[in-house]
Amino acid sequence: MSDYYNAFEMSPVPAPGPDAVPPEPFRGIYGMPAFVTIPTSDLAASVDFWTRGLGFIEIFSIPGTLVHLRRWAFQDVLLVSATDVPDQAPAMSVNFACVLSQIDSLVEACRAIRPDSVDGPRDTPWTTRDVEVITPENVRVVLTAAKPFDPDSQETKNLEAVGITHPSVRHGDNEEHA
Repeated sequence: MSDYYNAFEMSPVPAPGPDAVPPEPFRGIYGMPAFVTIPTSDLAASVDFWTRGLGFIEIFSIPGTLVHLRRWAFQDVLLVSATDVPDQAPAMSVNFACVLSQIDSLVEACRAIRPDSVDGPRDTPWTTRDVEVITPENVRVVLTAAKPFDPDSQETKNLEAVGITHPSVRHGDNEEHA
């Protein structure tokens, strides 16, 4: 019996790799297991940034009240009309998966709309490349792309040091993290 379950078969996120292709935006209706609700004082400007900058699509809207946006399946955002928004972005962020080939175009698109909205990209110790974006509503959005597995990398060694091993390295040794 293996303690490892390859959950990529149930996820819209493709396995990491240099040839990873992002899925098309999912237009179907489903019971959303999680979503983000974001107040905005300028619904039109927010929709424009989230669609042109971050690559979301509009699923439906209630004019002047709410817009339901989505990228991939299970990446849902509800923009809701509000009288005011926070003056600055909180420390908390919302993260959305992407693939490495999308990072540069997302950075370029966001900067074209709001030049000072992007921080990064930067590589993390847990084998991702992340870009932080501050939206017009002052939401801290992190777009994160998994980097290909390199068994000899420092990131792999860092993860192994805390007990997380890639299944191709040692099967069944992730019990505490499975």
